[in-house]
Amino acid sequence: MTTSDHAMAQDVTSTFSLIRALGIVSAVCGVIIVGTYQLTLDAANANRRIATERAVFKVLPAAKSIEEYNALPGGGIAPAIKGDAPAGAVKFYAAYDADDKLVGIAAEGAAKGYADTVRVMFGYKPDCQCVVGFGVVSMRETPGIGDKIYTDKAFLANFEALELKLNADLSALANEVKVVKHGAKNQPWQIDAIAGATITSRAVGKGINDTAQHLLPKLYPNFEKLKTKS
Repeated sequence: MTTSDHAMAQDVTSTFSLIRALGIVSAVCGVIIVGTYQLTLDAANANRRIATERAVFKVLPAAKSIEEYNALPGGGIAPAIKGDAPAGAVKFYAAYDADDKLVGIAAEGAAKGYADTVRVMFGYKPDCQCVVGFGVVSMRETPGIGDKIYTDKAFLANFEALELKLNADLSALANEVKVVKHGAKNQPWQIDAIAGATITSRAVGKGINDTAQHLLPKLYPNFEKLKTKS
């Protein structure tokens, strides 16, 4: 073997050794990442569940307990089970008082804001067909501007009786939730935007409207089943 052949063989051996070492490192890193994910998954899910429950109790303060349901795409409702909801289903929470009587329904809405998706929780009462409570689940809007959606008292007043009535055949909202220029609200289904935070305000309105449009037509025929905790 010539000197050049020997050097080439050494280079090939070194290359294979490097590839083998990188493969081992990658495999070990993969095992660590997967293991860490599995170890923290239950805790992360528990934290999300706690945050969701707190949001429900905030928007429906008379509630003492909640039950999680899915409004099914073909009609009807079913208790939610662990795992993903069926395709086309809408998740909601039935909230009950100390006597196990229904005090309202809570559901999440989400839409693109200025910086990221704005996720909100709203409380709905069937007797008035209106939103009676509002809270932020998650958002990353501009501090001091977009975050006014959960501090501005005038904005929060929009959700003391925001109308979500259905049309005559119960197929959709009679009036879409609309966000209007600050100070221009003159209808019960309108949201008076925050001056300087119109995009975030619109995300709130769109999130509530989109969820209500999908949820309420499925839910309304089934309210009798929810009046008393199962």
